[in-house]
Amino acid sequence: MPALLPALRTLRRRFAALGLAGALTVPLGLATPASASGPGRGEAAPRPSTATGDNVANPVLTGPIARTTPVGDPAHGYPFLATDVDLKAAGYVEQEFLVSGTATGYATPGTGTATAVSTGNPYTTRIVVRRPVSARTFNGVVIAEWYNVSNQWDQEVDWFQSHEHLIREGYAWVGVSAQRAGVHSATGLKAWSPARYGTLDVTAGGTINDDSLSYDIFSQAVKAVRSPAGADPLGELPPPRYVIATGHSQSAGRLANYYNGVQPLANVLDAVVLHGGGGPLRTDLATPVFRINSEGDVSSGILPEAARAQADSAVLTSWEVAGASHGDWKLIRDYGPLRKRDIGTYPGGYPGEPQTCTLPSLSRIPQHMVQNAVYDHTVAWVAQGVRPPAAPKIKMTDTTPRAVARDELGVALGGIRLAQQEAPLRVNSGSNTGPGFCFLDGSSVPLTDARLAELYPTARSYADEVVATTLADVKAGYIPRSFTRDPAWYSDLRDLIGEYAAAGRIAGSVASSLEDRLRHAERAGLAGDEPPAIAHLRQLAERADRGVEDDAARAGVLRVTEALIALLAEARKAEHKGR
Repeated sequence: MPALLPALRTLRRRFAALGLAGALTVPLGLATPASASGPGRGEAAPRPSTATGDNVANPVLTGPIARTTPVGDPAHGYPFLATDVDLKAAGYVEQEFLVSGTATGYATPGTGTATAVSTGNPYTTRIVVRRPVSARTFNGVVIAEWYNVSNQWDQEVDWFQSHEHLIREGYAWVGVSAQRAGVHSATGLKAWSPARYGTLDVTAGGTINDDSLSYDIFSQAVKAVRSPAGADPLGELPPPRYVIATGHSQSAGRLANYYNGVQPLANVLDAVVLHGGGGPLRTDLATPVFRINSEGDVSSGILPEAARAQADSAVLTSWEVAGASHGDWKLIRDYGPLRKRDIGTYPGGYPGEPQTCTLPSLSRIPQHMVQNAVYDHTVAWVAQGVRPPAAPKIKMTDTTPRAVARDELGVALGGIRLAQQEAPLRVNSGSNTGPGFCFLDGSSVPLTDARLAELYPTARSYADEVVATTLADVKAGYIPRSFTRDPAWYSDLRDLIGEYAAAGRIAGSVASSLEDRLRHAERAGLAGDEPPAIAHLRQLAERADRGVEDDAARAGVLRVTEALIALLAEARKAEHKGR
């Protein structure tokens, strides 16, 4: 967005460029890919899965493993990183199972088919299952996540990013502990709870420590979900129609190797989602693979240039999200309390913890909204043969070395552009410097009051830009139609109020009053009940208008509140027109 143009002129140009004359009244559902409304809801009957898994051994499942202590008890008689989401209220359940069998060790040579380097290696690992209780709410799709072990313990990045959407759409999620570090390191499962995890072993008794067994272990865990021997990890649910593998960062790299080398042999997956990395992929397979990468993945080299250069094809789709970072605000906010509970420390960048990076860390671009659409599109791709829409790449400079191209604010150009990037209140970037994981966490620097007043002279001018960009993203299929039910809209406003209050720019009693209205609005909005959500937000705006004495702080609260009201109104309008 050209920073010096008046906001409304920018808005008119964006309407023209997108072909959205009168976009503020366009129903959200028009021209949106069928998959954006969730899997299994198109008109055509879903195609049968071709993932047979015939060549994959069927392991034995034991469980569900009983919880012997309350969550958080030092004896650790519960699943590591047991979720704090209220699954019962959502009609879901969390269970843990042991998986035992004998695994083949594979060498994965680049984009070639894997070769067996050892056979008959005994193993026992665990899977964690979060699934609907009722078959009526199960959409028939399992998301199988390859746990990330970069911290030397299991971390379910993709669950943290997309769990609200997965639950709302009826997916089942399965986390698979496939790698040595997650099980055997000094902070791995065996050390964390010897009583619960003492029998786990993914190293064939310490004789194979190169993770060559991890690929077959993952295949067998998926096979156990599709056609269980022993306990059924899906309980009373029917067998899954499709299983989609997902993994972030280091796990994306492992899954890229798996896709190239092991999937041709195993044929146990219907599709693969690579989030934040993964190397070049072969192009002669029938299994769809979807890449989603942040600006930080592009700028840091987490996504190799050779992989980024691969063109979309009948089996490959690649998306890049401008302004997003490899590890972001949502991930750290959701993951932090569980890490504190089970490991004893918060991750870097967690609110209230010392900030060690050069710039305020963690991009606040809600890339997870795009990731939610990725899963739905992947299901439609497999079930209906509907290719996901193409997306523009993030723009790069012609310099050596190449860098992300930016406008005068420092906002990255190109890529999928969410409202938080296109109508910025903060300069969100995938880049940062400093110790540890700072280079992965990106940054988020608030714009000054003066610059915000220049960019958005009225609350409505900001709201119009947010609505126009968001409707365009929905129409393009980059975010789901149910976008207003994402909690990020509400947490962004809550954070803003909290930041102003902490700086003494909003009185504590006024901030509490605003947060009270926001809680009520969020409860209704997340349930898809727009009228009361709008009513509560209007009350919030009235209280801010009367009670916030700092002019810039009042304008800040009002512009974000007005934008959310306008988005909810558009969702309501679309709902009526869709009836």
